[in-house]
Amino acid sequence: MQAELADTRPAGRQVARPPQRQCDAGVVKTIGNILWFCLAGLWLSIGYAFAAVIMTLLIVTAPFGIAAWRLATYVIWPFGRSVVSRPGAGAASAIGNILWFVLAGLWIAIGHVISGVLWCCTIIGIPFGIVSFDWRASPWLLSARTSSSEDRSRLGSLSL
Repeated sequence: MQAELADTRPAGRQVARPPQRQCDAGVVKTIGNILWFCLAGLWLSIGYAFAAVIMTLLIVTAPFGIAAWRLATYVIWPFGRSVVSRPGAGAASAIGNILWFVLAGLWIAIGHVISGVLWCCTIIGIPFGIVSFDWRASPWLLSARTSSSEDRSRLGSLSL
C-alpha cells in the first residue's frame, strides 16, 4: 500500500502521489455512443431504416430489408460492437451484394464518407470519424454481421 502512494526520487526523498483512478471502458463506450447518437448516428440510422422499409416493401428484396435493419441498429449505437464478415456467404450473397450496392449501398456509403470527413475535421471527432469510416458493411450488406463485445472475445476481431 505504501509503495502505491509514494515515489522514490533520486535524492532519496519520497513524494506522495494521488491514487490513480481507473476509467471504466463501459462508461467511455456509453459516452461515445451518446455523442455519436446525437451528432451522426441518428441520421445514418434513419438512412438505413429508410432503405430497409423500401427493400421490405418490394418483397423480392426483403432479405436486403432485414439486413439493412440489422445495420441500422448497429449504426445508431456502434461503440462496443463491430462488423465482421461472414466467410461462407456464397455466390448468391455476392450477387445480392451487387444488387444492394446499386440500389442503396452506394448512397449510404457516401453518407458515411461525408460524416467521417466532417468528424475528422476536429481532433476530438477523429474517433467518431473512424467509426463512420467503418462502413465496410454498407455496400456489402449480405456478407456482414454485427457482433458485440462478447462475440469479439470469442472471434478475436478488432473494433472500437
